Amino acid sequence: MSTTRHLLTSAQVARFVAHGFLRLDGAVPQEMNDEAFGVFEAGLPSVPYGTPVPEAFPEGSFARRLVELPFVAGALESLVGPDPTVDHHFVHTREPHQGSAQPLHADALIDLRTDAFDVQLMYYPQEVTAEMGGTLIVPGSHLRRTNESDTGRYQNLRGQTRLTCPAGTVILLHHGIWHGGRRNDSGRVRHMYKIRFNPTVPQVRLWDTTAPDSPDSPAVREELRRSFPWYEKATGRLEIHNRIKLWRAMTADPGYDIDYWATRVANRPA
Repeated sequence: MSTTRHLLTSAQVARFVAHGFLRLDGAVPQEMNDEAFGVFEAGLPSVPYGTPVPEAFPEGSFARRLVELPFVAGALESLVGPDPTVDHHFVHTREPHQGSAQPLHADALIDLRTDAFDVQLMYYPQEVTAEMGGTLIVPGSHLRRTNESDTGRYQNLRGQTRLTCPAGTVILLHHGIWHGGRRNDSGRVRHMYKIRFNPTVPQVRLWDTTAPDSPDSPAVREELRRSFPWYEKATGRLEIHNRIKLWRAMTADPGYDIDYWATRVANRPA
């Protein structure tokens, strides 16, 4: 996948590790947003699981041009690396006044990987207002493993966000994030185009790791320490511990720690 290498910084990647998603507001130019409606209406060809991007999306196609936009391509390379494969893609459409909402869920089967993850791109060609519903996301939920819609019985969690955004916004999500499409109470159709990417290289130091924003900088520690309103006072600390384990894998730094949490747990005297 070609890219002009607008790579993420260490702090931005740490924010992704803590929140489970990264927003690129208005990343897609308006002429492509206008084009998207006709592309989605005509339908997109199916893509077999695990197809390389150049085979899944031919040169010049809408999807190919979308993922090769400089900031989108750079962010994807920073998280899943060069030459990812396409797991699947799909256009989710909510008609005006469609009065149903998805239950809160994480996509696919329970996934216990601690050193790798898939990234889901969600693209919104139109402005999404609160009345249009948008995508509900529970920040910081991605490392608390759940099996698909086991969370569907939860109606509201403190700190959840319902996406409102300008046209052309792209969100990149960790595959484990708890989310769900909300109902559309407006008189306008709402589209969301999703592509799931599988990495083909180890997800180690794929972003811009140069100083001053290095992988062990204070800005990174501040991001990885972040708490969220729905976390339990004690059990919520496990989420920070899970982030430390993921950051160790992503930076190839087995000694990285915050407040000695992972070090004491991993201690195995000879």
